Amino acid sequence: MLELRGVSLRRGTKLLLEDADLRIHPGQKLGLVGANGCGKSSLLALLRHELAPDAGSVSIPGGWEVAHVAQHTPSGQREAIEFVIDGDRELRQLQADLDAAEKAEDGLRQGELLGQLESVGAWEAESRAAQLMHGLGFAVGSERQPLDAWSGGWRMRLALARALMCRSDLLLLDEPTNHLDLDAVIWLEGWLRGYDGTLVMISHDRDVLDAVVTSICHLERQRLWTYSGGYSAFERQRAEQLAQQQAAFVRQQREVAHVRSFIDRFRAKATKARQAQSRLKALERLELIAPAHVDTPFRFRFRDAETQPNPLLRLEEIAVGYAGVPILAGVSLSLQPGDRIALLGPNGAGKSTLIKTLAGEHPLLAGSRVEAQGLGVGYFAQHQMDQLDPEASPLRHLARLDPSASEQQLRNFLGGFGFSGDQATGLVAPFSGGEKARLALALVVYQRPNLLLLDEPTNHLDLDMRHALSEALQDYQGAVILVSHDRHLLRITCDSLLLVDEGAVLPFEGDLDDYPTWISQRATRRRLAANAGTSSRGDSPAQAAASTSPSKRDLRRRDAEARARLQPLRRELKRLEQRLETLTEQRDQLEQALAEPALYEPDAKPRLLVLVDDKRRLDTELDEIEQSWLALGEELEQLQAPSS
Repeated sequence: MLELRGVSLRRGTKLLLEDADLRIHPGQKLGLVGANGCGKSSLLALLRHELAPDAGSVSIPGGWEVAHVAQHTPSGQREAIEFVIDGDRELRQLQADLDAAEKAEDGLRQGELLGQLESVGAWEAESRAAQLMHGLGFAVGSERQPLDAWSGGWRMRLALARALMCRSDLLLLDEPTNHLDLDAVIWLEGWLRGYDGTLVMISHDRDVLDAVVTSICHLERQRLWTYSGGYSAFERQRAEQLAQQQAAFVRQQREVAHVRSFIDRFRAKATKARQAQSRLKALERLELIAPAHVDTPFRFRFRDAETQPNPLLRLEEIAVGYAGVPILAGVSLSLQPGDRIALLGPNGAGKSTLIKTLAGEHPLLAGSRVEAQGLGVGYFAQHQMDQLDPEASPLRHLARLDPSASEQQLRNFLGGFGFSGDQATGLVAPFSGGEKARLALALVVYQRPNLLLLDEPTNHLDLDMRHALSEALQDYQGAVILVSHDRHLLRITCDSLLLVDEGAVLPFEGDLDDYPTWISQRATRRRLAANAGTSSRGDSPAQAAASTSPSKRDLRRRDAEARARLQPLRRELKRLEQRLETLTEQRDQLEQALAEPALYEPDAKPRLLVLVDDKRRLDTELDEIEQSWLALGEELEQLQAPSS
């Protein structure tokens, strides 16, 4: 049994755990939840023995094989599939021992090792690694590309595949779905359900938690509180606990009444379409769990837009792509106030490109984009976080949008996003990824858009903030286009689904629960087509458009121009990777220094303050470099997609 007894843990001057106890039995699957910054990742570092408790003890059964995703991103010329197989450490050790026995011409030892290799499934290892890669979205035939050929987001997937490759007794995962698309999330969920070891997973994806874990550990007020069941069961149990406190009861009833009001409003206009009915059921469930979030620090609403033209925006037979080659073609779309549309489709199909096109940030290759007079677009994507001014406060960011507003008005608004007191006036530079995401979202909400475009808005957001966003979207009067791997947010927000696949954008028949079946059927079709030596794509609209290219000579010229454009991006990506490695090493050294007990003696305070300040500046630069690296990697991915 894995056990924490009376554990206290301090990081710098912040107390994360105090006299905390936790017991995890073999085979148990535990979801670790709590507010951003409460110490969840530090708890995993304790279990990896990368941190030592300030008090108490951490015991893990001897002989347990522990797997986790490495914090540094892999690089080099090693083949991707070989890197994944490296996760099976016992297999690699046996292979090394066999090489040594062969060189020593020790036939007896060779026979012994071959038997051991067979017992650990050595001959199926490559197939197992390939299956992990394909499940996480890697195309068949790409397994032997070198690590450096992949962008940052894909290398993160390789690091995850390597952890899953390990035949572990204990698997530690910290937000494993953060950089996955919906297809990969659904596959990972199935894999984790079948995992027969002990799992401790930090996740803000309630659907994954409900499907995978058997208990929830809530880190709150420096203690660990365990609940049986998945996340929904945790919410119900927590709601019951809070309801027993008379002071919270009145606020709970007010919250339930608020949720019930938009359930009734939506019921009156819901169509018979399956996704609309699915959304109605999700809203009814929301009423039951509303009390569990009564103590959330996040509470905001979308202010009404000044106008609601109808239609807001039209796309007419558009084609969009990269380097002159379309990835979407023949797309027509008319958006009206009240539309709630989720975009589904495999990674790289063009969902983000379509959202950028709707936002007016991606040029058209053909067709037209027609804006209504009075259109106000609110566009949230990860690169918005990079555009925040690190030397300005949240209050200053908001004042730039509305110079005539009083400071108290701006403070009241920011308070709904968790920026109160000194945090409203503090610089953005040291903010965590979650805090930057909340601020970027606040800036979008404040501008009163009538068209809301959200591309993976829940990355970096904790469960309370996701809940607040889902509630705010219910009262929003404009149109919403949403791309997300958070199925709960999709269910509760969207009543129609569009499928982006094979160059086309078409209605998805069915509801969100039918999507995993579609993924499976698509994979089967593509596998059968590959076996038959034919393409599974057929003559898609994008291919039809591409076939109009005038000549092979023109295509070769375009390819050469594209390569020339990519070269500076690749050089910059390499520079960012090297800087990330340097900063990560410096951070590790600082964390080791900050873990020294003597540093917290009274006479060591000056040095402690210097180290804490160094750590703050280092964390800020690390976060900025990592965001730039990810954004650049995604840009390279999109530019390379047409030729892959």
